[in-house]
Amino acid sequence: MPNNETAIFRFYVDSLTRILTHPRKFFSELPDTVAISRACGFLCISAVVFTAAGLLRKGWAQPVWVSGIQLVNAVGMTFIMAVLGWGIMRLATREKVAFDRFFSIYAFASGATLLAAWVPYFVILTEPWKWCLIGTGLIRSCRLKPGQALMVIALSVVIWTLFVWAVASHRIS
Repeated sequence: MPNNETAIFRFYVDSLTRILTHPRKFFSELPDTVAISRACGFLCISAVVFTAAGLLRKGWAQPVWVSGIQLVNAVGMTFIMAVLGWGIMRLATREKVAFDRFFSIYAFASGATLLAAWVPYFVILTEPWKWCLIGTGLIRSCRLKPGQALMVIALSVVIWTLFVWAVASHRIS
């Protein structure tokens, strides 16, 4: 009988392999009652790998502090964007998708792309890739139309960008 760590590792590798090789099928086969703990676990493992790889790449003056911020940012931004996207989806489409399912799409997509995001300048590739995976998940798992998924993603990015810009410009003034 496999131990818990082996089962977690097997789930992680299996999910990652399926997301990378057959994302449409992966998101189509998400169970109706997605275990949010599995999606969070997947995201957290990827966030730890992302943080550790980034930490090895740079010689930070305060590595514990920087790595803590990177870890919280990797997980926190996924949650914030999922909440924002879910709210937009509920308001604009009137779809009744459970937040667990919606967050799981964001967690799996973000977790898969975090593994390459630590490489310098790869954000140019990983961000669009993450949003493509999220769009695929919204279409395949939440049954949104492609236009609805694109609208949720575009409005989420625009609203978050405007929020960050407003906070940053207020702070500078």
